[in-house]
Amino acid sequence: MSPSLQAELDHALTAAVDEMRLAVGQLMDALTTERTALETADVDTLNRAGASKHELMLRLEQLDSERVQLSQNAAEASRVLAPKWQEILQSLRACQQLNQRNGYLVGIRLQQVRKALAVLTGNETEASVYGRAGDLRMSLRSQTLAEA
Repeated sequence: MSPSLQAELDHALTAAVDEMRLAVGQLMDALTTERTALETADVDTLNRAGASKHELMLRLEQLDSERVQLSQNAAEASRVLAPKWQEILQSLRACQQLNQRNGYLVGIRLQQVRKALAVLTGNETEASVYGRAGDLRMSLRSQTLAEA
């Protein structure tokens, strides 16, 4: 392979890894924003953070595919970039932990909403079953919560 082509491959690999580092930082920010939105029940911010998170994950997948392909022909650059790659992996693990914490918070909120709905509607969530037609059937409480 010609030296100029090798230099171009090395440069492309370096650029892909640098873009990944930037995208991982943005993902960390989106997850932090998502956490704040969950804590404050800010639906608009939560939706924006979720969309941003999705876009960043797609971008990271694309960049990683490029990185893998370029690494096959740029072995020396791969060795030089190994510390940066380890930083990216460490940051991705931190993102995974943040995402799991956010998911846990979503699960808790969902349980709270279901319990509140069960109290308000008089339906027991555990007593719900699906009928033959696929419709959800719930047993009603025998007492009313309030009268008008």
